[in-house]
Amino acid sequence: MGAAIIRTENLNKVFPGPQPDAVNHVLRDINLDIHQGEIFGIIGRSGAGKSTFVRCLNYLERPTSGEIFFDDIRLSGLTRKELYRTRQSMGMIFQQFNLLQQRSALRNICYPMEVAGRDRRESRERARELLSLVGMEEKADSYPSQLSGGQRQRVAIARAIALNPRILLCDEATSALDPETTRGVLALLKQINRDYGITIVVITHEMHVIESICNRVAILDESQVVEMGPVAEVFASPKSDAAKRFIFSDGERAGKLEDMRGKNIIRLVFEGNSSFEPVVASMVLKFRKEVNILFADTRDVNGEAHGQMILQLPEDEQVAASMRKYLTGLGLRTEDATDYE
Repeated sequence: MGAAIIRTENLNKVFPGPQPDAVNHVLRDINLDIHQGEIFGIIGRSGAGKSTFVRCLNYLERPTSGEIFFDDIRLSGLTRKELYRTRQSMGMIFQQFNLLQQRSALRNICYPMEVAGRDRRESRERARELLSLVGMEEKADSYPSQLSGGQRQRVAIARAIALNPRILLCDEATSALDPETTRGVLALLKQINRDYGITIVVITHEMHVIESICNRVAILDESQVVEMGPVAEVFASPKSDAAKRFIFSDGERAGKLEDMRGKNIIRLVFEGNSSFEPVVASMVLKFRKEVNILFADTRDVNGEAHGQMILQLPEDEQVAASMRKYLTGLGLRTEDATDYE
């Protein structure tokens, strides 16, 4: 990864509270670097401050204190005109697409170029190129009301990169989409990052989005960054309580936590082991004892297994200890799963 394209120093954002003398401290002492060319994830639950944070990055929200640097330029020191020019290097996409309803897909993409004073003919040529990039060339004359959610988000992505930004800010860009459409949009973002070198910041409350495309992640909890690092590292060795909760995000994972009331329940972490080795089956055959798989979330990446399982080992402490030793001998990491409740 390259040098930092975004840097925050002691960033704070305070909003007035419901009472005259009360305040709502939405962001508290945020310090992080986002590197040129990476896909950086920011994850947090509702109210953690993540949407406010992304709006501070391009100064749509002015921080209460602290500094934001874009390419080593201090945003607080810019004039209104200079800030406007700088924002042209920062594209943004939103959960609800924010397309202009009275404009076709083509003219929606043209809009930022028109505002920037670009030549009309060149703007339309650029818009058609971008429609082709996002797989929407046949929908050039369609209006937002005639498009599906995934199609509208693809038009929004094309519009966001119309001015060739250096960074793309995505605020819950897939949370309004179904799983299959989400996968298509995430694949498109990865393609844009790979082919154009655009740095992407992904704001989300969904761990699977972070796992799918991000290089690094920062976890926001109660207005603060409580953990940050490479996604695989944070996923494999979460240190904060917030990170551990996201390992078991809402839905199936959270439901399985209620099953974890017995003894000898472990978390088995796969960090690039061979996908072709039947680890659990081989262990059961070796020890001739049943193992209960409470939860499994593993995936094959080029023949390597990544992810996790939650196993309930036999109640016999000696057998359970031998099984853990067997698993670690295979290069797998085991942890006490009760730490994740």
